[in-house]
Amino acid sequence: MNPWSAIKDAALGWRMIILGQPEWTAQFNRTASGLAVALAVFAFAAFLAVIVASAHIGMPGLIGVVVAMLVLGLPLLALAIMVWVTRRTMRDAGPVQDVMVPGTYAATAFLLVEGLLALTGGPLVMLAWAGLAYLLFRLARMATNWHVVVAIAFAVLSVVLLVALRLALYMVSNLPTPD
Repeated sequence: MNPWSAIKDAALGWRMIILGQPEWTAQFNRTASGLAVALAVFAFAAFLAVIVASAHIGMPGLIGVVVAMLVLGLPLLALAIMVWVTRRTMRDAGPVQDVMVPGTYAATAFLLVEGLLALTGGPLVMLAWAGLAYLLFRLARMATNWHVVVAIAFAVLSVVLLVALRLALYMVSNLPTPD
């Protein structure tokens, strides 16, 4: 599968999701291979984000790049955890790829938008969080049979989990060293 056509299809699919058009499903390859392509696109975007963030200080070594990309992957982790928790809570047996494939493209867009907003000023990053929550809400409404309250909770808790994961990672990385 061509990643460029997958990105183009995902952009069109997301437009359809936001507009509430039911034929959005045709724009995403909601299979394991489609998820693999979406993850590859996300990894490429994360690598580009590391390069841009390192422009002033120099590119880190291989371990530094891998760690930075893992940290940038936290939106995917938050999404996967909340999909799992919500599906278990709702006893939903629908396919995971229906949410994870479009959600991975949303996380990729979030990664890029959040990075750009972070360059302009810290408080503007909250706009990216609000945008991600809206996209996840629309996705939950279109891809699942979850009630509107469950879709709102899924979207809000996904973003809260993302922020909590980052805060926890920051706190752990700044532990005092013993003398």
